[in-house]
Amino acid sequence: MSLELDRVVFIGRTFAEYVAMFGLDMAKLQGRRILDCPAGACSFTKEAADLGIDATASDMAYQLSPAMIRQKGLADLGHTIDKIKQAKNDYIWTNVADVPALAAQRKQALLLATEDMDRRPERYVAAVLPKLPFANHTFGLVLSAHFLFTYSEQFDRAFHQSTLDELLRVAKEVRVFPLVSLDGKRSVHVDPLFKRLRQKGYTVVEKRVSYQFQKGADSVAIIRRQ
Repeated sequence: MSLELDRVVFIGRTFAEYVAMFGLDMAKLQGRRILDCPAGACSFTKEAADLGIDATASDMAYQLSPAMIRQKGLADLGHTIDKIKQAKNDYIWTNVADVPALAAQRKQALLLATEDMDRRPERYVAAVLPKLPFANHTFGLVLSAHFLFTYSEQFDRAFHQSTLDELLRVAKEVRVFPLVSLDGKRSVHVDPLFKRLRQKGYTVVEKRVSYQFQKGADSVAIIRRQ
């Protein structure tokens, strides 16, 4: 049974998870402006900023107060954990021991993120994709996790295309993880959209990464302007 979600969930992942899933080189993060979008309840921006990395997070949920975001995050976490319990065989329980450990990790990321929203609100920018309130080439790198391609049934190809174009407008490089949808299969949008980007002159590389939790989700797309 594959994971079935009836909405886009606001889930938190940690800095360490981001480094693994995006195949990041820590030494190359310093000196780059980085955007996490849509960032959800992830603690990447908080933990990156603590390390002196210039990171910004953007998500439509940031229109809400940190307290309301925390409440939404806890509700979505409970919803997601219930669904994962029903589809445990679709996940690899190597780096995370079990469902309670996963819930604790996701909750910790949420709490770190929402605490930082109170502390450094300027780093958390409300935006509704496919539009972002940033100038062209504002960032050196965009990290986009568990949204594009993950929700392939919920969002059509036109939305995926518009969103990728917008991310590439504001950054020199965009990394997207994973390339599979909720059912663990390669998204039907991946190949047509990557073909189009290559035709427009972008380089698109798919790279295997060390991170894997959802079965089949073990590659990141690295898209760069030439």
